[in-house]
Amino acid sequence: MRAEGTVEAFRKAETLVSQRRPLEALRALGPVLEEDPDKPSVQLLAGRAYLFSAQFQRAELAFLRVIELDPSDHYARLVLGRTLQRQGRLNEAHTQVRLATTMYPDPAYQEVLGEIRAHIARVNATE
Repeated sequence: MRAEGTVEAFRKAETLVSQRRPLEALRALGPVLEEDPDKPSVQLLAGRAYLFSAQFQRAELAFLRVIELDPSDHYARLVLGRTLQRQGRLNEAHTQVRLATTMYPDPAYQEVLGEIRAHIARVNATE
């Protein structure tokens, strides 16, 4: 695939993810994943599409790959935490979101962290 085609396919996939059409986004992103599998932005977009389509294990692998390629990517840690939360892996989710919040102290991140902490407290209270 030529560079222009790769960029166009990536942008189309971005648009589809933003429209919450993750399966179509993954189809559009397929050639880009083949061309640039080690590009953090490609893995991050794929992870978001997997997350939106409830393919949590694939999303987790994509976000872990982003973090492997760029350990300072706070957003990848946030969405990895969300993915783990959706799988019921609350302690692991808490760790990732806490790291993301430490790296990027945004109120939206703080809100996610508080949500996970509240969920953990509810689970612990019923045990």
